[in-house]
Amino acid sequence: MRITDIPFGTTDWSRVERTEHPGERGVAWWRTQHFGALRVRMVEYSPGYLADHWCSKGHVILCLAGELHTELKDGRVFTLVPGMGYQVADEAEPHRSRTERGATLFIVD
Repeated sequence: MRITDIPFGTTDWSRVERTEHPGERGVAWWRTQHFGALRVRMVEYSPGYLADHWCSKGHVILCLAGELHTELKDGRVFTLVPGMGYQVADEAEPHRSRTERGATLFIVD
């Protein structure tokens, strides 16, 4: 990732508008900032959330709260708890998220 042409700035995530994104089950609430081609999000998943699609976009993710299970299309499952994260390239490995308890993530893509 090469980040260019973004001056120093701070983000108060509590002031960023929250948008709702229903899953197959549950809902995700996104607070999104765009910096050129870079998308930065604070995402909260409701308890019982299951994504409604397989994602092929690349991400760098940090789990801030709760517990998130990320399933790869090949059947592997990885669990994130606070302080853990993952990274995956665009078109590398389709994945989807689920959580029983709910989770909060910081995502850059």
